[in-house]
Amino acid sequence: MTDDTDFLPGGGPTSGISVTLTAGTLQAIRERVGKRGVSAYLERAAQRQIERDNLDELISAMEEAHGPADPEAVAAKRARLTRAVLGADSDAGAAA
Repeated sequence: MTDDTDFLPGGGPTSGISVTLTAGTLQAIRERVGKRGVSAYLERAAQRQIERDNLDELISAMEEAHGPADPEAVAAKRARLTRAVLGADSDAGAAA
């Protein structure tokens, strides 16, 4: 593998590295996934962090171009999404 090849997160061949974690963090990971699942767990965690970083950059760019989001509008949309996810907007949610 050459250093000039670009891969998307989660793509390309695997590559071994050394990672230092606190004992408590490693213990918590191993309790969740066992000793043989640590690498896959860290891979997924790194991919989620990259997604979050990308979203933060997108939000910053949008706020720079259009100003900050209206907190009341955000709260209203969050409430609507929460109701939809919990089924409150459906007949099944109303019957419960």
